Parts: sequence; C-alpha cells; structure tokens
Amino acid sequence: MSTPAEPAAPIGFDDFLKVDIRVGTIVEAEPYPEARKPSIKLVIDFGGTIGRKKSSAQITRHYRPEDLPGRQVLAVVNFPPRQIGKFMSEVLTLGIPDAEGEVVLIGPGDGVPDGGRLY
Repeated sequence: MSTPAEPAAPIGFDDFLKVDIRVGTIVEAEPYPEARKPSIKLVIDFGGTIGRKKSSAQITRHYRPEDLPGRQVLAVVNFPPRQIGKFMSEVLTLGIPDAEGEVVLIGPGDGVPDGGRLY
C-alpha cells in the first residue's frame, strides 16, 4: 500500500502561476514497451495556440492504449521537453497514485474546452 507523500514546502501564489497546467484530449495512444518502465506514448490535443503535444506516461496498470483516445487529461505544458528513451516527451501528463502507487490520470469531471488553464 502506498503512503501519501509529505507536504511540499509552502510557495507563493506567483510561483503557482508559473506552472502552466492545461486540459487536453488524448487523440493517439500506443504502447511504449521499450521504456525503462512500461509506458504509453500519448498525443494530446490542447487546441488553440498550444496544439498537439507528445507525452510518455507510466499508466499501463490502469489503462490500455485503445481506451485512451477521447479522454481529457491535465498536463504541465511549460516544462522543457524531456527525452524518455528514444521518445521526446513534450508535456508532463498528471496523475495521482492509487493505494499501490500506480498512476491514475486526472482530468475534469465534465467535458471542457481543450487548452483551458487550471487555476
């Protein structure tokens, strides 16, 4: 069973505003078994000026690639791209650990326009 992480140090509101978290819709998903930890390669459409971005997510415990297109998720869109094996991940898809520490994706409960910013 996973234990909750310790609370992070306090930050100012201006620090929070620096993290650009947006909603997007998964439009493509495929297995990425070559990753060090089994992952799924995602293409997420954030609409408007952000457009489509790629992400590698360690979500194989709860999700199958064929079930993900159409699902809205939250992601940090202003981190620099990160090389994950041979794949360049452009955004950080967000999730919460379940009781065993496996990632559960987070997204809006109701459909919202792609590109909306979390505040």
